[in-house]
Amino acid sequence: MRKNYIIIVIFLLLPLGLWAQNTESIAGTVQTEAGMPLPGATVIIKNTFKGNSTNEEGQFELKADFSQGPLTLSVSFIGYETQELQLSAPDNALAVVLRPSVVLNQVVVAASRVEESIGQVPVTVEKLDQRQIEQLTTPDLVAGLGRFKGIDISSSSLLTTSFSTRGFNSSRSERVIQLADYMDTQLPSLSGNYGNLLGMPILDIASVEIVHGPASALYGANAFNGVLLMNSKDPFSTPGLTVRLRGGTRDLYDGQLRYAMKISDRVAFKISGGATVADDFIADNKDATSLLIEPGNNSVNSNLGYDAVNRYGDIGNTFTSGALAGKTVFLPGYTEKDLIAGDDKTNSYKIAPTLAVLLSNSVKATIDYRYTSTTTTYQSASRYRFINSGVHQARVQAEGRNWFVRGYTTYDFSGARNPQGTGSYNLGFLGAFLQTQPAPGFSVPNGSGGTRPGTYAERYFGTYAAVYNQAYTANGNNADAAALAAREAANTNAPLLRPGDPDFIKARDQIIHDPTPGKGARVLLRSIINDGSGQYTYNNPFADITVGAAYRQFLLGSDGSLFEDSKDGARIKNYEYGAYAQASKTLLDSHLKLAAAGRVDRFQNFGTAFSPRASAVYSLGADKEQNFRASFSRAFRAPTQNDQYIRLDVGRAILLGNVRGGFQGYTTALAGKLPGILAPGRADELATYEYSAPSLKLEEVNTYEVGYRAQLIKKLYVDFDYFYNTYNNFIATQNFIGNIDGTRPSTGQIGAGAGVRFQSPTLANGNPNPTRVIQIAANVDQRVQSQGAGLTLSYAVATTLTVSGNYSYNDLITKDFKTGTQSFFNTPRHKFNLGVDGLALERKLSYNVNYRWVDAFLYESTFATGTVPIAQTVDAQVGYILKSIHTTFQVGATNLFNTANLQVYGAPSYGRLGYFGLLFDIK
Repeated sequence: MRKNYIIIVIFLLLPLGLWAQNTESIAGTVQTEAGMPLPGATVIIKNTFKGNSTNEEGQFELKADFSQGPLTLSVSFIGYETQELQLSAPDNALAVVLRPSVVLNQVVVAASRVEESIGQVPVTVEKLDQRQIEQLTTPDLVAGLGRFKGIDISSSSLLTTSFSTRGFNSSRSERVIQLADYMDTQLPSLSGNYGNLLGMPILDIASVEIVHGPASALYGANAFNGVLLMNSKDPFSTPGLTVRLRGGTRDLYDGQLRYAMKISDRVAFKISGGATVADDFIADNKDATSLLIEPGNNSVNSNLGYDAVNRYGDIGNTFTSGALAGKTVFLPGYTEKDLIAGDDKTNSYKIAPTLAVLLSNSVKATIDYRYTSTTTTYQSASRYRFINSGVHQARVQAEGRNWFVRGYTTYDFSGARNPQGTGSYNLGFLGAFLQTQPAPGFSVPNGSGGTRPGTYAERYFGTYAAVYNQAYTANGNNADAAALAAREAANTNAPLLRPGDPDFIKARDQIIHDPTPGKGARVLLRSIINDGSGQYTYNNPFADITVGAAYRQFLLGSDGSLFEDSKDGARIKNYEYGAYAQASKTLLDSHLKLAAAGRVDRFQNFGTAFSPRASAVYSLGADKEQNFRASFSRAFRAPTQNDQYIRLDVGRAILLGNVRGGFQGYTTALAGKLPGILAPGRADELATYEYSAPSLKLEEVNTYEVGYRAQLIKKLYVDFDYFYNTYNNFIATQNFIGNIDGTRPSTGQIGAGAGVRFQSPTLANGNPNPTRVIQIAANVDQRVQSQGAGLTLSYAVATTLTVSGNYSYNDLITKDFKTGTQSFFNTPRHKFNLGVDGLALERKLSYNVNYRWVDAFLYESTFATGTVPIAQTVDAQVGYILKSIHTTFQVGATNLFNTANLQVYGAPSYGRLGYFGLLFDIK
């Protein structure tokens, strides 16, 4: 790969000496109506990639070729209307005056994959400019998006946050896609994002656009509920040096850098990157795990013990004889703090060099590479501690004014592959395997007349049972007294490994470095995505036509720690490809815009799907101040790579992929009916518990949406939308009792005592247990419906004060899901934001304050299910510029008052993070 990139670079640079043009100079200044210079304004020759930015005095200079006739100069700056100047000859004394802009003058590209005014966008879209991005107080960009309409955020830890729109939120955001310059930022092994881990360094982001709702007609099957697109700064038009340094609470140290320069009129280079280090938030939820996750769990106050949400290794054992018959006893287990053993630091490091070459004035080639590495905690089926985990991504792209061709590859990793090196691990496995280590001097019968070393768990349970049986009789069959005596005796006479003790440290180190399934907790990620795409837009009097195509290959590897691959086997191969087309037409003197788009996708495991979108936008007013929109979209979601190929034994269940022909079994309710239901004459009753699930199919959503976007007066902006969704073949998590090969267990396999064994990976004789509680992703045979609405209002009182607010409503209309189904809607019904911001003292002082209120809601996941309480947070930031030293002093805080701010049930609350910073910006 490295050799191929060197060859491409040489190929691109060779012709540079052949390009000879009669270029002449254009120069001038850019300023406000009050005569103030605008440093950092972008000046571009329209329909080309040739451009520059203004210096601290608002001055600019660039070369132009007038041999082909007059040129158009486009001048833009954040918060101001773009001005275009017609030039028929060189001019070195241009004076460009920019006026403050209104929101409807913004240009977006994400909604239709071509540039269009935000007023005539056919769907709900949000755009963040550079100033709004700089105002985010969170260290991760995605974590700050919750202040905008209709966006839900889910933080597993300080630097690991996902986003979603329109419901079905999760820590993986598998129903939305996140793009950086149109490159997917998901980790191939996880089918999800680490927040902005693989996204752009924040100082290189020119804008962020979020499309709400289905976008599969243009982006493919996984653009199911939305798209987040980050657009980077062009090194030709935005050269200069920018450095941001921050320090704050939780031992936060954050440094970001961007440097761009034009090597010549044809070649430009930039490098950006950053490093963030802080003390992570630690999860410590002591609530009892939901009975959906742990069917035999006890209450929090039970002397039998219980399985807690953020306690690991609190293994349960259901006894079949003695006074404990039918009761489940749980080990004490370990907290998250115990298991990470003082390693509570989180960090993120990234670097992204880019080389851009103008093959002509209107054709640009780009080669770039991104490397990111992080230490963080991530939540999915378990809590995972990722150490030095990250991604390599490389891209080659050529683009013109109305076309592009690009290819990129993404490779993820989770630390060194060498078991003795630094690596990532599963906290659930670590806690469980600490309990199953051999206890010194303790042995148990091996079933063959001899003995074998006994584990800490076996010693604890044996001691507990012996004391319980004796105390139960001695106390007149008092179960509570017996349980209390048994627990005290087991903790004293059969202690488990204690955090911090040498034996604990030794065992922990061995387990977290062992990738062997069923023995170690090591997680190995080594999956790859290869992606190629192209697009062409043809403008003609009849309609504007856009066509494109894309191909994607997945190569999944985990050495058996996550997928059904093996350490020495080949990666699992999967692919998908598709083609799309879009036509748009303006009528009634450009006041009516009609558009239709459609995409056909082909999947290795799911066949072919067609995703259409049709829309209309009608604009009122001479300047199109009021815009009414309506659209219909159909989108398909391909099950994640995890849903297709996972093989992860979490003890209480084994998670399996579902593309191998489906599964047969029994509902989990059967376990409570054993062994009586197997008695003669009850075969018909047994049949009522039968369960079956075919192989996964594509999930489909049909969305009707209407909206209204307007600049009612020059200072008042309003945006309203309503949507109604109908889902078919809805993908949900299912738990059942079955054989891991997909067959239905025989009556012998589910016979007397089998109810105890369904959660055991092995049988008493040490052989693998074929009959387990199995968890799969499966299509629900019922229609699922949801609806929602959003409203944004913004009033610019003056440059010094803008007051804004937004409200979002989401409702899962379908309430009665089939038994055992979890919808994972995970979205509050109501939430709103109120904010103020502005610029004062001749734009030297900037400030913003945002108050966010989120309603309580039920959060479901395969790790934990429970209620996320109401959250109220305040974020604030103030900045002051000293132009003489090109420096902005910043002070700010996320969750200023350190209120409860839980976003993912089972994850920690996102507490206060305050900082002081400096921003150096030299144009």
